[in-house]
Parts: sequence; C-alpha cells; structure tokens
Amino acid sequence: MDIHEKANKGSQRFRYIKLCLFLSGLSVFAQLYLFQPLLPIIADHFKTSVGNSSLLVSSSTIGMAIGLFFFAFKADSYSRKKLMTFSLLSSSLLTIISAYIPSMVILIIFGILKGFIVSGVSAVALAYITEEVDRSIIPLAISMYLSGNIIGGMSGRILSTILAGEFGWENSVLIIGIESLLLGILFWIFFPDSFFFQPKKIDYSLKVKQMKSFLQDSYMLRLYCSAALLMGTFISIYNYLTFRLESAPFHLNHFLIAFIFLMYILGVFGTMITSKLSKSIEQKVILKGAVVTIIIGSLFFFSENIYMVTFGLGIFTLSFFAAHTMASQMTALHAKEGKSSATSIYWLFYYLGSSILGSSTGYILHSTSWNFFILFIILITLITFLLSYKETN
Repeated sequence: MDIHEKANKGSQRFRYIKLCLFLSGLSVFAQLYLFQPLLPIIADHFKTSVGNSSLLVSSSTIGMAIGLFFFAFKADSYSRKKLMTFSLLSSSLLTIISAYIPSMVILIIFGILKGFIVSGVSAVALAYITEEVDRSIIPLAISMYLSGNIIGGMSGRILSTILAGEFGWENSVLIIGIESLLLGILFWIFFPDSFFFQPKKIDYSLKVKQMKSFLQDSYMLRLYCSAALLMGTFISIYNYLTFRLESAPFHLNHFLIAFIFLMYILGVFGTMITSKLSKSIEQKVILKGAVVTIIIGSLFFFSENIYMVTFGLGIFTLSFFAAHTMASQMTALHAKEGKSSATSIYWLFYYLGSSILGSSTGYILHSTSWNFFILFIILITLITFLLSYKETN
C-alpha cells in the first residue's frame, strides 16, 4: 500500500513543486526566445533578411517539436526528475557555447539541438503535475508552471535586448546561458522525486494506439489545432514587432523596445485569471472568450500611436496566455490514460505552429506590409475562434 499522499496546497512538497516548475519555465523560455528581440541586430550582423533571421527562433521551436514527438514515445521510460534536470543543464551549456559561434548556419543547428534537448521539460511537466498534485489544485500548479514560462520568456527578451545593446549579442547570449545553468542546478537540488510514477518499459504499440486515439478525438484535435494556430500568431507578433518599432513612425531605440516587452508580464495575470475563472465557468467558454479578446488586441496593431500599440500588445498577451493555459489544462485533464503522450502532442502542435507560422509570416511581412501582416494574423485567429466555437456548441 502506498503511504504517500498527493501534494496538497499547504504542504512543503507542493511549495517545492511550484518553485521548481517556475524555475524550469524561467530557464526553458529565456533560452528558447532569447534571439527573438535580437532579430534586427542578427539580420544586420549576418547581412540577411527578416525571414531568414527568424530561423534562429524557429530552429529552437522546430527542435522542440521534434523532441516532443520523440518524447511522446520515450518520456515514460525515464525518471521525470532526471529527464527534466538533464534537459535544463544540457540546454544551458549549449546556450553558453552558442555565444562563441560565428556562423548563422551553425547557430541554427545548435538551436535545433537545444530545442530537442529542452523539450524533455515540456514533455513531462504537465504529466508530473497531474500525477503528483491533488486534483483540486492542479489548475494552480499548471498556472504556476506557465507563469514561469511567461516570465522566462519576458526576462529572456528584455535581458537579451538590453545586454545586446550594451555589450553585444554574443555576451547577451553568454549571460543568459550562465543564468539558465544556475536555475538548472537549483531545480536539481530542490525538485521532488515522483511518488506516483515509476519509469517503465515502453509498449510502443500501446503508445501508437494512444496517440492515434487522441488524434481521432475531435475534442483533443481541436485543442491541438488551436494551440498551433494561437502560438503561431503569438510568436509572429513578438518576432516582428521589434522591426516595426525600430522603423517609421516610431523610431524607438533598443532600450525602450526592451521595456515594451514588459507587457509579457500580463501573461501571468492571464494564467491566474483563467485558474480562478475555471472554478465557476465552463472551461470551453473561457477558451472561446480568450480567443475573442486576442482578436480585439490585434486590432490595435494597425495604429501608429505607440500607446495604442502597447495597450493592444497587453490585451493580446494576456488573452493568449489565458487561452493557452485553458487549452493545456483541458488537454491534461481530458486524457485519462497516456497523459504524457497527450500533453506531448499538445506541445508538438504548439511548437509546429510557432515554427511554421513564426517564419512564414516573416516572409509575408517582407513581401507585403505591416497592415497586411496583421490582417493575416487576425484571419488565423478567426479560424481558431471557429474551432473553439464549434467545441462549445
């Protein structure tokens, strides 16, 4: 008989779980998107186009997608803690090495490898939460993990922008790599081992059957497609807004642009609001409402007033993370068996959307205009609304 109980809200174990999941999010997303605000500097440094420079971001997310497909089959054969610790420490070493690479092609290859390795965290984090945490506080644990993702993404963007402006992009990458290594070490020390999961031999035929069942489940498939489309639009805005703000009519310098990305902190409130609302409002209704407000936020990007653009970015960011939190929570709770496979597929779609739309919209922007680019973003979000609307009716 198992004497262990699932972590409850007042326990020290739950406090360590929340802290370490938060730290893992900080590390992963600071590394994953540190090049995003540097794309104008990178494009100028390597004498390449807007779309080509975005490959430095897309390479990591492509690596994530490949890794998540791999871990959809293999994650359950590894200790949750050992896999996440290895991913955090190894990826940070690759980020440190990246600071000394003079070739964009090799940087892209490193990005793919880093994304593959760091996917070990995303592949099992949600599964760990649903296995180890009392069901009543699963939304709180998921929101804490996603808050770490948000703040990691924000801090990576802001730090890399400021540091690159002062010390060059190479030193910016180096400092974030060292910071991520320290976070990985803290995770290794404090993250609790699993009580309710043991690594097991993989039955690949069962895994294929589980994945096939998820992909044939219309409920799950809509969530997966929504994740891909929403993440694709989100990453597109954050990839190319820097180019917009550096040019007419704004002409902002790198320091001011860095603080525009403080809007990212509103994503934390998006996850918190979603966690609170999910106690009294149907999950699917929250998802649909969040997608509508993403569209509303996108409309402000047509403006040539910096305050309107910033306000729109805040609405857009808060709403995206509310939708993402809701969709990932719905995925994790809907899967009764094969939770790591279900959540890995979610993240696979999520990062495929980031990679494919994140780069392709750059070529659209390069060949058309900012307003056409925003129209395309709104069109993609409308498709997502139709998916969520169908699911709620």
